[in-house]
Amino acid sequence: MTQMKQEEEITTEGELSGFIGHWLPKLEVEMQKVLQYRSDGFDTPHRSTSNLHYGMMHYHMGWVDEKMQPAIAGAGKRLRPILCLLACSELGGDPLNALPAAAAIELLHSFSLIHDDIEDGDEVRRHRPTLWKIWGIPLAINAGDGMFTMAFEAIQRLAQRGIAAEVTLHALKLFTRTCAELTEGQHLDISFEARDAVSVGEYMRMIEGKTASLIGTTIEIGALIANANPAQTSALQRFGQSIGLEFQIQDDILGIWGDPKVTGKAAGNDILRRKKSLPLLYALNHAGVGETLQARLKQPIDEGDLPEILEMLVEAGAKEFATEQLLFQHENAKNALKEALGDRAQTSALLALANSLLGRDA
Repeated sequence: MTQMKQEEEITTEGELSGFIGHWLPKLEVEMQKVLQYRSDGFDTPHRSTSNLHYGMMHYHMGWVDEKMQPAIAGAGKRLRPILCLLACSELGGDPLNALPAAAAIELLHSFSLIHDDIEDGDEVRRHRPTLWKIWGIPLAINAGDGMFTMAFEAIQRLAQRGIAAEVTLHALKLFTRTCAELTEGQHLDISFEARDAVSVGEYMRMIEGKTASLIGTTIEIGALIANANPAQTSALQRFGQSIGLEFQIQDDILGIWGDPKVTGKAAGNDILRRKKSLPLLYALNHAGVGETLQARLKQPIDEGDLPEILEMLVEAGAKEFATEQLLFQHENAKNALKEALGDRAQTSALLALANSLLGRDA
């Protein structure tokens, strides 16, 4: 790598860091305005049920602890809304105008995590007990439903930023389409649990809906608000779709080989849950170890069985395959970004963010 290229990358990474540092607090404020309490505040003696409803949402977002006291907790990467704001900025728009859409996208994503935790039986998220673990499944489902509804309220706040009605309606149409794709992907994910045989192709279709669709749409909406032309908007959507697939595949790798101190989840957690992630599916479909691995996973397993199962994944080359797919999607993303931005793609903050996803450890 030449010195000039190194300097360009350092500059771009610095610009990305500065962008996130500037806009992330504004995003938090926007989301807090949407999820404001709809009745008396926490300081009232009776602490109403309605307060707990919104308080549970605040807990999930990392703003309060389980006693509803202000907290600084792990709030997630906020990747999706930052991508929306970045796309708007890269196409010459004002990210301030895209804040309502960015907030809506993060609230939609957060709602899906509340329900995911219930459906997957996960007791911990970001090193804290999940909503259902503290308040029970019925209230957690309801809090997720509430957040889903508030996401639609958030995106309609685009009108307050002076966004034209036709643009707001188009963004709402894309947002609604993505909600359906999200649930379609989740349906496939859940249905896979009851099936012995799931192909790698079927799995890729599932994560296109469950993960990649929302990331593609968040960038598409950001470009739309910046009044990008249709060709640019389409290319950026494909960029987002590819990095969404990349993001999920990296999660799959971390779900088996990640460091529990960093990920906040037990080592080999996805294996213990028999989650049909990409590495495990590749091994299950492998000519050499597939049948043996499938038979082993039909038996009771605990942490003591992990070394044996991990050895089968090594024999199948599962991690190497997943890494190859990760790099393939990254190249697809780079090509789509170049199509959208031309030579500017090389020094784009969007590319810097995509590069930062490679090799992440959480």
